Amino acid sequence: MAKNKLARFAENESFGNLFQYSYNEIMKGVPNKGKWSSDFFKNENPIVLELGCGKGEYTVGLAKNDPNKNFIGMDIKGARIWRGCKTSNEEGLNNVAFVRTHIELIEHFYDAQEIDEIWVTFPDPQPKEFRARKRLTSPRFLAHYKKILKPNGIIHLKTDNDGLHQYTLEVIEEFGHKLIYATNDLYNSDYQGEAKMFQTFYEQKYLGEGDNITYLKFQLNG
Repeated sequence: MAKNKLARFAENESFGNLFQYSYNEIMKGVPNKGKWSSDFFKNENPIVLELGCGKGEYTVGLAKNDPNKNFIGMDIKGARIWRGCKTSNEEGLNNVAFVRTHIELIEHFYDAQEIDEIWVTFPDPQPKEFRARKRLTSPRFLAHYKKILKPNGIIHLKTDNDGLHQYTLEVIEEFGHKLIYATNDLYNSDYQGEAKMFQTFYEQKYLGEGDNITYLKFQLNG
């Protein structure tokens, strides 16, 4: 497995749609910040982020489904993100990029109002209360997203964890965000849209074990 990881890390260096920098480089300034449309995608289409993208299955699936939007998957795990980079390159998807970094550094990669939409798909639920601030839908992270989202930008949360689903609903209510849609059983709901179109490896595993999949769609206030 160690050899596989090393091989993937090496191949990551060859992908033109993967961006990874050292911490010092990030602090000096990411070249694409504020310029993803002009410098990389070469168009003015909306930009959609998938946070904690893992193998990039959702990023790639969304990109194939909607060529009129640009998609960026973000994750810190290089051996996982390799899969999404490789697939998008093999399939010639020009509307896909990947960023390898910690989500806490998101504001260093995107300018104010540069992002149209954010997907958070099956993140670590951080179930222990003392780790609540590490949840990707905590007020701390939502404050980061607000700085890069366009007004009325959409956030999606898809998870098998009922606790994270309920926690996020409570955050939405407490901070006056706008809830657009919520279900604690996506595949037995009346929802029709992108959240039902693709299933990640882990989602298929959860469904196979009889778990329900929850989904939230909301906008940040202000």
